Amino acid sequence: MGTTERGLRAYIGSFTTAGGAGLTTAAVDPGTGALTALHTTDVLPNPSFLAPSPDGRHLYAVSETTDGTAAAFALTPEGPAPLGPPVPVGGADPTHLTLTSRHLVTAHYTSGSISALPVRADGTLGGLAAVLRHEGSGPRADRQEGPHAHAVRADPSGRWLLSVDLGTDSVRCCTLDPASGTPAVHAEVRLRPGSGPRHLAFHPGGAFAYVINELTPTVTVCRWDAATGTLTPLGETRLLPDAGDAPGAPETFPSALVLSRDGRFAWAANRGHDSISVLAIDPSDGHATLVGTVPCGGHWPRDLALHPGGRHLYAANERSGDVTWFTLDPHTGLPVRAGSLAAPAVSCVVFA
Repeated sequence: MGTTERGLRAYIGSFTTAGGAGLTTAAVDPGTGALTALHTTDVLPNPSFLAPSPDGRHLYAVSETTDGTAAAFALTPEGPAPLGPPVPVGGADPTHLTLTSRHLVTAHYTSGSISALPVRADGTLGGLAAVLRHEGSGPRADRQEGPHAHAVRADPSGRWLLSVDLGTDSVRCCTLDPASGTPAVHAEVRLRPGSGPRHLAFHPGGAFAYVINELTPTVTVCRWDAATGTLTPLGETRLLPDAGDAPGAPETFPSALVLSRDGRFAWAANRGHDSISVLAIDPSDGHATLVGTVPCGGHWPRDLALHPGGRHLYAANERSGDVTWFTLDPHTGLPVRAGSLAAPAVSCVVFA
């Protein structure tokens, strides 16, 4: 069943080991963007990150546990229904996933690797196809003693995979063999030592990519060349006003980044500072300028999600246990708080 038949739904992932419900399904008000919880299921431990299929019929989740797995669900009127048992991903603590070239690719924080699982025509997952292990470290001994793959994303052309590693301060541009599911490193791009890259988002025009850094409150602006698979860092933009990381201020760990559909704005979540940064994007050179910050509506915003219509922004506030939604000013990009839904230990929000 697709979105048209059942209406738009939000799917919310949370940490079951911290009191979360697992997977929560919520109705989305078509006018206000408000969320209303419909049902929950805890069949998968710690479904911390989710990805819907392009047709909206299936949902995929990682299980962020030591014995990492991924699972497929059919999206039914009664909620996500498991499509077979969870499948091992060959890595510890998977934190992210993406769908590309008929495969589900997952990133594993603790083991510092990515892996690929085939996605069958009926949406079910096949067994582990291949694992690519990262190597290296960074200058911060407490967080960068080794590789920590935090996110993996397919580029807009579908030709490349970009694996973001917090532990090695780098992004690996990879190919993925569509037949075997084997990922291979095409190039490794080094970012500023100690920056701790966490997630990456592409500009809708495809020419730029933005890497949010967890260990410093910045976003690295990059040029992206899909013809050659080349990522070129251009500079960094601070995510906090000058007083945001002054002595005595809470330490800030940025987490998530989304861009507007027209590419004019980007929004970044800041854990610790508990804010959302608003960035204005220059379409000519991709440069990002900090417009300002607004409170995230809770504590420890782990994820941000943009409504498919682009009118509303959602913050998954992990430690306060809520999803807060905002109405976006189309001229300034500034979010205005509109409501919230209780969601203990929330980690992710997607729409289908």
